[in-house]
Amino acid sequence: MKVGDAIAEIMKREGIEILCGYPVNHLLEYAAKADIRPIIVRQERIGLHMADAISRVTSGRKVGAFCMQHGPGAENAYGGVAQAFSESVPLLVIPQGYPRRIAGIDPNFSSTREMRGVAKSAEWAVVPSEVPHAMRRAMSRLKNGRGGPCIVEVPTDIWNDEIGELDYTPVLRARCGPDPADVRRAAAEILAAKRPVIYAGTGVHWAEAWAPLRRFAELLGAPVTTSLGGKSSFPENHPLSLGSGGNAVPKPVHHFVANADLIIGIGCSFTETNFGIKFPKGKRFIQATSEPDHLAKDVPLVGALLGDAGLVLEALIAELSQTIKSPRDASAVVAEIQKVREEWMAEWRPLLHHNEAPLSPYRVIHELMAATDPANTIITHDAGSPRDQISPFWVSTEPMSYIGWGKTTQLGMGLGLAMGAKLAKPEKLCINLWGDAAIGFTGMDFETAVRERIPILSILLNNFSMAIELKVMPISTEKYRSTDISGDYAAMARAFGGYGERVTEPGQIAAAIKRGIEQTKNGTPALLEFITGKETRVSKF
Repeated sequence: MKVGDAIAEIMKREGIEILCGYPVNHLLEYAAKADIRPIIVRQERIGLHMADAISRVTSGRKVGAFCMQHGPGAENAYGGVAQAFSESVPLLVIPQGYPRRIAGIDPNFSSTREMRGVAKSAEWAVVPSEVPHAMRRAMSRLKNGRGGPCIVEVPTDIWNDEIGELDYTPVLRARCGPDPADVRRAAAEILAAKRPVIYAGTGVHWAEAWAPLRRFAELLGAPVTTSLGGKSSFPENHPLSLGSGGNAVPKPVHHFVANADLIIGIGCSFTETNFGIKFPKGKRFIQATSEPDHLAKDVPLVGALLGDAGLVLEALIAELSQTIKSPRDASAVVAEIQKVREEWMAEWRPLLHHNEAPLSPYRVIHELMAATDPANTIITHDAGSPRDQISPFWVSTEPMSYIGWGKTTQLGMGLGLAMGAKLAKPEKLCINLWGDAAIGFTGMDFETAVRERIPILSILLNNFSMAIELKVMPISTEKYRSTDISGDYAAMARAFGGYGERVTEPGQIAAAIKRGIEQTKNGTPALLEFITGKETRVSKF
């Protein structure tokens, strides 16, 4: 068997059904031969974002895969690999490498060397007979422990080398649970707390620990918030939900975190970021994570639990149930949540119901939520204002119905995420919400959605400005209009063969969304361009 055939066969045995990429990488042909569908993108970063979403929405049960050309292809792909690394997303990345005789010689780019700092592992498969072993190591790392990109760089001169009969068995998944002594220590802290708050991170999604998280919250009668990545891990229509964290947050999040005497982090890193909750100094923290390096990384701890989020939760529930024989009465907590939320919503309803032109982005989000079925929808934001406008107000009720991200914030990522989600979950309505800055980075790949028959719904908020930068660029804006941008993006969508519609009046919003959804049901990607004001208000405290 040739090296290329072996890699494709290993991918197939590991359950990989889709390979995103850009030529020339000979794996694309070998994958197609093995009935793995190649998806060709217009730029490498979008392909990585698509593969990223495949891993995310399946909780890693299906591993996203991407391949690219050596040299410029690998160089262009760096940003997408770095994004996945920052979000701990398992991705199989197979760059083509330079021929072995000139690999590593300046100025030739080495993916193994240069991407090692943004990868869980990076291996140069230089000996043909060792390629299956390199692939086994990568797949085992992808399926176990904290996620991250695993790179296997294949020199361009070994694809056709013979390695004999392939001997390969798919790797196993394994989980680890916390030390019982650590569980008892954490449980004692929880029992002593008067106002605990549960903070759920992305690890809850990877562990598919949604049910035990809910049982844990109900047992304690404790309110729950999430990181952006953890959004949708706890139903936000549940009486104990505070909503999600981020740069912008619902007021209940701010209120309960400020008054908490214990923060119980489940499946989280507590990474300090501009796009997460700002925890006040002096708080007491319990942290449960599968990554030892994340323990006490950014906050001091009174309890540390190392293990899979689901196993941690089950252990805590078992320990706490020895004292708490039935779920605590949460009526007072629920009443406090409702009171604070109603005060907050009263402030924001005028924008959510704004009925003038130019449109309010909040009105568009409000209408979009009303028009979609939460149980059948996956939505993601983009970097900048769209993220801060949607995340506090979008009510996620089903696990993995919202793809949140933001430890690093690459403009235009949401398009690839929506496309990847649609490939992994074709029965879902998959939506990306973005602005006119983001579409300038990756908008060309709407053509990929059309060409590859990926019927997503793309919601574009166009205010002809980098509005979020207005406060920090007043002089350059006044003298040179440096924050002005423009485009007719609905026309662009139509030119690519998709459905495009520009909306300017509030009364048109709901009907346009309905038409866009109908287009996706008919197999056509739809881009709805809403002309909005330069809205800079976000829910921050």
